[in-house]
Amino acid sequence: MNSQTVLTGLLGHPVSHSLSPLMHNRAFDVLGLNIRYAAFDVEPARIGEAVASIRALGLRGVNVTIPHKVSVMAHLDEIDEEARFIGAVNTIVNENGRLIGYNTDGRGYVRSLVEETGVVLTRQSALMLGAGGAARGVAFALLASGLPKLTVANRTREKADELVRDLGQIYPQAELRAICTEEVGACTANATLLVQTTSIGMHPHTDVSPLDAKHLHEGLLVSDLIYNPLDTKLLRDAAYAGARTHRGVGMFIYQGALSFEYWTKQQAPVVEMRAVVMDALTHRN
Repeated sequence: MNSQTVLTGLLGHPVSHSLSPLMHNRAFDVLGLNIRYAAFDVEPARIGEAVASIRALGLRGVNVTIPHKVSVMAHLDEIDEEARFIGAVNTIVNENGRLIGYNTDGRGYVRSLVEETGVVLTRQSALMLGAGGAARGVAFALLASGLPKLTVANRTREKADELVRDLGQIYPQAELRAICTEEVGACTANATLLVQTTSIGMHPHTDVSPLDAKHLHEGLLVSDLIYNPLDTKLLRDAAYAGARTHRGVGMFIYQGALSFEYWTKQQAPVVEMRAVVMDALTHRN
C-alpha cells in the first residue's frame, strides 16, 4: 500500500470468517491494480457512520453482508432496481461521493449455475427451498434469465405466497406457485432443477438436509447455495441418487466478481479468485 492506494472492503458483523478479503486482494494483485480490500466489523447501531465513512475516506466501494444488507439501504443515495426488489444491498459503489447500492447475489448465482453446469434455464421447471433474502435474489435472476416455471417452498406458506406474488408482478409470463415445505416431496417428481437457499446443512450442522433423500432422482440438477461445507448432505444424497449437483461456492465467487467489476470497470480474474477460495475452504475445516 502507498499514498495512491484505493480502498474497498466489507461491512458486516461478524466478519472474521470472511474469505472476501482473500479473494478480492488476489484479484487486484492479478490485474496489477493498486487497490486493497479490508473487512470492517460494524455494530448494527453504527451502520450509518460506517456508510458515511465511505464518502469521508473516499473508498471506491464496499460489500455488505449480514446483518446490514437491509438497514444499509436507508443510508444510500441511489438503489438499483434489482436490489430494490430484493430488498437488500450487497454491493455499494462510490461514484464521486454518490453511493449506489446493488445486489449481485442472484446474478452471481445464475452465472455460476449456467457456466458450471451448462443448464439451459429456459427448459427447466424449478423447485426452490426457502423464501428469504437469498431466495428473492436467486428467483429474480432465474426468471430474468428465462426460467419458465418456479415453485417456491417455505416453512411459512405466507412468506412463499408473498415472494410469488412479488415475482408475478415483474414476470407475469412465468408459471409461479407457492407451497409449504410439507408439500415438497410431491413436487420433486416433476422438477428438473432444485435450488436450496436455506441455511440447513451449513457448517457445523453438516449431517442434516432440508429434503428426504427418497425424493431425489436422476432427472434433477440439485443446487445448494451453501458453500461450507463444499458438499452438503443434500448434494451428497443427490449424487448418490444419480442427480447432477452444483455447489454454492460458485455463487460466492461470482457475486464477488460482479462487485469487483462494478468497482474496477475491468473483467474479474474468476479463475484465480476461485483457486484461492477453494484452497482456503479445503484447508479450513
